[in-house]
Amino acid sequence: MRFLQAVTGFFLFIELPIPIYWLILHPFNSFWRNRVRAAFWIAGLTAWTVGGVLLWIFRPLLLATARPSLIEIAAGLALIGAEVYLLLRVERELGGKRLVGHAELTGTGEMLTGGLYAYVRHPRYTGMFCAAVGAALIAGTQRLWAILAVWWVLALVVIRLEERELASRFGPAYAAYRKRVSAFLPFRVWKSNK
Repeated sequence: MRFLQAVTGFFLFIELPIPIYWLILHPFNSFWRNRVRAAFWIAGLTAWTVGGVLLWIFRPLLLATARPSLIEIAAGLALIGAEVYLLLRVERELGGKRLVGHAELTGTGEMLTGGLYAYVRHPRYTGMFCAAVGAALIAGTQRLWAILAVWWVLALVVIRLEERELASRFGPAYAAYRKRVSAFLPFRVWKSNK
C-alpha cells in the first residue's frame, strides 16, 4: 500500500500545482514579458511549494489507508501511464521551453497543429486530467475527489485564459484550428456553437 500511496502522492504533487502556476503567469503576461526567468522561478516555486506543503499536511485525509480494488489500481495506473506517454510526446513535440510557457511569456513561437495537436488542442491538459483521476482512483478518498472537482474548475479557467492568449497571438488561424480540433479528446462529445 505504501508504494501505491507514494505513486499517488508523487503524481498529485506534480499535477495539482499546475493551475496555480498558470494562474500566476497567464493573467499577468504583459508584466512577465520583460521578466521571463523571474516568472518561471516565482510561479514554479510558489505553485509547487504551496502545493507540496498542502499535500503533505493533508495527506492523511487525501490518501486512504485501505487498499483499493484491483480494478481501481489497474485503471489508476493506466491513466497515470497515459499521462506519462502524453507528457513525453508533448515535450518532444513542443520542447521543454514551450512546455513551461516560454512562448506565452515572450509572445513568440509558431502555432503547432501537427502531431498530437492535430487531434487535440490541449494534450498536456488531457494527460494532467488522466493522472489526477488515476491518482484519485488509487487514493480512494471522497475528499480527494472533492478537491479535484475544484481543481478541475481552476484548470478550466487556466485553459480559457490560455485560449484567449492564443487567439490574440494567432488570430483567425487559431480560431479555425479551434473550430476544427476538439480541446481534450480526439473526437467531439458535443457540437460547439463557437
